[in-house]
Amino acid sequence: MFTSVDDVSARLAETGYLASPAVATTVFLAARLGKPLLVEGPAGVGKTELAKAVAQVAGARLVRLQCYEGVDESRALYEWNHAKQLLRISAGRDESWDETRTDIFSEEFLLPRPLLTAIRGEEPTVLLIDETDKADVEMEGLLLEVLSDFQITVPELGTVTATRRPFVVLTSNAGRELSEALRRRCLFLHIGFPEEELERRIVRLKVPALPEALTESVVRVVGALRAMDLRKAPSVAETVDWARTLLALGADTLDETVVRDSLGVILKHQEDIQKAAAKLDLDAL
Repeated sequence: MFTSVDDVSARLAETGYLASPAVATTVFLAARLGKPLLVEGPAGVGKTELAKAVAQVAGARLVRLQCYEGVDESRALYEWNHAKQLLRISAGRDESWDETRTDIFSEEFLLPRPLLTAIRGEEPTVLLIDETDKADVEMEGLLLEVLSDFQITVPELGTVTATRRPFVVLTSNAGRELSEALRRRCLFLHIGFPEEELERRIVRLKVPALPEALTESVVRVVGALRAMDLRKAPSVAETVDWARTLLALGADTLDETVVRDSLGVILKHQEDIQKAAAKLDLDAL
């Protein structure tokens, strides 16, 4: 998939994803070693976008399993098309049960979900298991078989083993601690808030029309906000949103009025907005 760490950086940059050396190195190793990649960090720092960028540069199909509380095997692996099965049973009333059963538990009646779709894929595939920490603990047991042997057992059809292993990315916002068994099967990458220089490059790339001086101011103010004890610190995605907002407003500089009127773009809780309005000193930045 990639020839070197520099190749990862260059090709991801072509998609608009600016990777730090740590990110590029870990992605290269995950691809070279055939290991799943567990990406952890706060929301909005580019974990999901990394999987999308890898799929784009590799010319691979992106298969996404969005995790949430209560997601189960039928949503992650497969389920049977019960309505179609009932129609088939009704149409074959003169057949024996053995004949009918063999037919209704066949490929025609199977509805593959993301994990089975990725395992059975013969083309290059990136499997994104997004927000893994939101799934129940029981879901991890299911993932262990998939990530250990890249195979899935369908009792009625047998075991399906990947002929071409997908590139697997699991993301986590660290809402709960993932099991050690799951972590052992993965390479680990933590993506935090970027350093100022990298964030400036991201803003320049995403909002090229924003004046350079305003880009500098945006990044400095966001850095100051992250240093405060806020309920939810602004993410990189929110930095970019704020830059686009200032461009739409036609702002030339960051003054108190502009900041006060647009804080809701980067801060999502009223207590954070009040704290920022009281503590943020633009003259000191």
